[in-house]
Amino acid sequence: MDSVRSVPVAADESRGATDHYPALVGSGLIRQLGKHVRKYLPRKTCAIISDNKVARLFAKRVQETLVSAGVQPTLITIPPGEKSKTLDQAGAICDQMIAAGLDRQSFVIGVGGGVVGDISGFVAAIYHRGIPHVQIPTTLLAMVDSSIGGKTGVNTRDGKNLIGAIHHPSLVIDDLDVLKTLPRREFNQGFAEIIKHAVIADAKMFPTLRSWKAGKAPDLQRLIKRNIQIKSKIVAKDERDQTGERALLNFGHTVGHAIERAGDYEKFLHGEAVSLGIIAACAISIMRAELPLAERDAILDLLRRFELPTRLPKNLPREKIFDALKFDKKFEGGKVRFVVTPCIGTAHVTEDVTFDEICEAIAQL
Repeated sequence: MDSVRSVPVAADESRGATDHYPALVGSGLIRQLGKHVRKYLPRKTCAIISDNKVARLFAKRVQETLVSAGVQPTLITIPPGEKSKTLDQAGAICDQMIAAGLDRQSFVIGVGGGVVGDISGFVAAIYHRGIPHVQIPTTLLAMVDSSIGGKTGVNTRDGKNLIGAIHHPSLVIDDLDVLKTLPRREFNQGFAEIIKHAVIADAKMFPTLRSWKAGKAPDLQRLIKRNIQIKSKIVAKDERDQTGERALLNFGHTVGHAIERAGDYEKFLHGEAVSLGIIAACAISIMRAELPLAERDAILDLLRRFELPTRLPKNLPREKIFDALKFDKKFEGGKVRFVVTPCIGTAHVTEDVTFDEICEAIAQL
């Protein structure tokens, strides 16, 4: 068994003091959940929020270890997929928590991928005006990205995450064993966010990923830890998206979110849409940040190595993507904060990119 690594995640440095919460990375962690919860959250009742598919795999184990630690859990399940990320679903979860007698001394555990993490975190943020949240991500993408940083929320008819709150988890549990249950496509989508982190902040990780896919034995624990550190460092400098530092994490996401919406949140996994968004962001980076063609090609090649899409299906109307762009949160005052990269390992935000340029980049996909 891998030894457990604890990664301190910084929540906010902007106010002069930094709060941290632990992200534990290792094998067999779900079996040890009760012990860790007792250490970090000495409370007696909780809600376990999961989707129907994930709950069938892990809910019993999670419940058993909590009961053995003296915690009384209430299991609440939702249908899988982005269409469960709604205000109505969040309200229904809260109603079930009230009916179960959970109060402000309770806490929430989210067991699942990004959707479950987002909605369980949102419920934790609003229930009794905020109770603690524990993240147990069950996808690679959620481990390296969405479980870190405190962003929670639900979707509306007009776009992703337009309603939400910043509510950092008290504890993140990354059990490497759960990744063995993932289908190949689901596992690979996590590398879109990992490649994004390499492009915006870690040039050394980029060749590591290339050598990994070329046959070098992977060290998932180290890779996940490194990506948690990258995101944590960026979030701590700009927790609430005020200075533009946290916006760097949106590289590939302006177009990616529009593609997800155009595909009705069913045609593409989040990481697949982000992969396409990264290609579009690279095209704009060539124009606006002088990204060398050779580096664009290297990014494209790495995405392909992890079987991520780099071309849009011909039967997806581009006009649907153009329309979806207008609802993106990154458009402020008619302008978009668009993230560009001048070279692998660094990125910055610009407001010089026009809507037409974004549409042209999409048209080329």
